[in-house]
Amino acid sequence: MSLPARTTAGTTQERGFTSFLQERRRWWILAILGIAQLMVVLDATIVNIALPSAQADLGFSDSSRQWVVTAYSLAFGSLLLFGGRVADLFGRKITFLTGLSGFAAASAVGGAANGFEMLVVARAVQGLFGALLAPAALSLLTTTFTDVRERGRAFGIYGAIAGAGGAVGLLLGGVLTEHLSWRWTLYINIVFAVVALIGGAVLLQRTARLRASALDVPGTVLASGGLFCVVYGFANAETHAWSSVTTWGFLVLGLLLLATFGWWQTRAAHPLLPLRILLDRNRAASYLSMLIVGAGIFGVSLFLTYYLQQVLGYTPVRTGLAFLPMVGSIMLASTSGSTLLGPRFGARALVPLGMILAAVGMLWLTALDTGSAYTAHVLPPLIVTGLGMGLVISTAMSQATSRVQPEVSGAASAMVNTAQQVGGSLGTALLNTLVAAATASYLSRRDASGHLVKAQANIAGYATAYRWSALFFVVGAVLSAVLYRRHDPAEVEQSGSAGDSA
Repeated sequence: MSLPARTTAGTTQERGFTSFLQERRRWWILAILGIAQLMVVLDATIVNIALPSAQADLGFSDSSRQWVVTAYSLAFGSLLLFGGRVADLFGRKITFLTGLSGFAAASAVGGAANGFEMLVVARAVQGLFGALLAPAALSLLTTTFTDVRERGRAFGIYGAIAGAGGAVGLLLGGVLTEHLSWRWTLYINIVFAVVALIGGAVLLQRTARLRASALDVPGTVLASGGLFCVVYGFANAETHAWSSVTTWGFLVLGLLLLATFGWWQTRAAHPLLPLRILLDRNRAASYLSMLIVGAGIFGVSLFLTYYLQQVLGYTPVRTGLAFLPMVGSIMLASTSGSTLLGPRFGARALVPLGMILAAVGMLWLTALDTGSAYTAHVLPPLIVTGLGMGLVISTAMSQATSRVQPEVSGAASAMVNTAQQVGGSLGTALLNTLVAAATASYLSRRDASGHLVKAQANIAGYATAYRWSALFFVVGAVLSAVLYRRHDPAEVEQSGSAGDSA
């Protein structure tokens, strides 16, 4: 009688140990995915601080300088939907590892660039492989964490990385440029990629290919072409007038291509983006929220960087350090929002709250002037803004990929990145235009020869960006409060294992 008892106890212990190993493995996977996500996000800003050094070294003009940044965002933004569908069709693990390998290779080429053309091509190839990598990483996170509580913690951490990556890029770019070389802002990606590549190869499980589906080639061409034109049009608006045909012409063409893409998706046998993904109210609200956050976040990351360096005289490294409290508040809000507040209050409460907090922080920044001190005047609104963005990003990311069938998780994940990328392009173009107009208007009414007047003109321009960013967040608060469904705790408890029609 004792032998069966020992056997049962041994089996129970073995199951408990296996469960423990599986749980530890999931969190190691999160670490790997977080490293990859950090690499992709910070690469949008890490090169910015290095541009003056790269320009002096390679000898390209001021008018060409923007293409080092734009080449990455164009390739990344226009190919995200394609990358998401590739992950669904050919497997998330192989797509993730391919994206890492290509990103590392392109970074090595860019770091060794001996001319402007080589650098820009390398940045474009980085964007291409980033478009494979980012949706695969998010869909892997979605399929790895299915338990409600674990999913909340995982998305909180992942959302914190997504929200804080831009600020980390500023700090890391400043440190590497100041103490090593601008080339290391590209070489550093190799370190990230190799760590994630080894960990991904060991920990990730190969997923089955969707052999019954095929790549929607017309849809891919229409979506990629449309997104390219939209991102290019907004990027071009930074250096050209909105009335320029190369600005509005590309925007109009992009919208026409995207409208045609939407029509085609209703008729395609194997659509690139099954439109049923967008029919869920929570998911649609999440994509819209990510677009608005992508637009509004540039008000603090871009123009506050200018303020700290040009008005307060901060070095690149000190500027990056100044953003660390915002990084901390983003991480705090992301993790606590997903694990503590999310299950109790739901997205309909958290996302509007986050938007309002971010709006308050942006309006607070409009009080900055030439005599402002960091601790008293910059730090408090930075923390408030970070808390707001942390609540929005982690909650919206989780809702955007919740209850999605595995075979379309790549497409659903790609839409998260696409919304944020298009929003960032829109925000950069629109805010740059508004800042330039406000600065010129201020100078036109005063003697522009003095240094103090120029600094005050810049501050007036930055304040305009903060006010418009605040408006973006207020609009986001209203829309998210209307679009998100009323919170149902019972539904939350079931969402970890249930799938919906998407």
